[in-house]
Amino acid sequence: MAIVPPPEPALGTFQRLNLFRLPAGFRGRNAVYVQLWWVVHATLFRYSPQFAYGFRRWLLRLFGAQVGCKVLVRASAQITYPWKVRIGDYSWVGDDVVLYSLGRIDIGSHAVVSQRSYLCAGDHDAAMPDFPIRGLPVIVEDGAWIATDVFVGPGVTVHKDAVVGARSSVFKNVPAGMICHGTPCRPIRPRTTTVRS
Repeated sequence: MAIVPPPEPALGTFQRLNLFRLPAGFRGRNAVYVQLWWVVHATLFRYSPQFAYGFRRWLLRLFGAQVGCKVLVRASAQITYPWKVRIGDYSWVGDDVVLYSLGRIDIGSHAVVSQRSYLCAGDHDAAMPDFPIRGLPVIVEDGAWIATDVFVGPGVTVHKDAVVGARSSVFKNVPAGMICHGTPCRPIRPRTTTVRS
């Protein structure tokens, strides 16, 4: 029985992945350095005790992340390129959070990114046949809270003191001081403060 090769894609096909090329310097470090980080992340970082926050801060800084004081990053968090990440003082990054840092990810001070949330700082240009990859920043400003299992897309800013409710999908900027929820994420009401007496 003869093996017949698959037909060539039709001329109208958008993606020609044989044309894809990773831009020079896109990762921000050479391939050996990137692989070294991935090995360290998969071993020393991932299997460090949960209480070893200082050790994980040290590893992230060693690989170029800007990490403030008393930042709590859980061992199961996944950081693609730490040299493209900044986390301000006293912020938390929860279990199974993905910081897909193809572009810059900037998390302010006193901010929370809760478990299983995904900050996606990059995409591909779907209009181009060579499907070029793009790094687009994700910014989470001071005091913002991204609740569990939230997707934050490329180029998005979650402004100061905003709350993004669980399971939301964020494709546009989130206004400051608002509680927002949904897919797509929309403002629901202002965030208020209760002062303990």
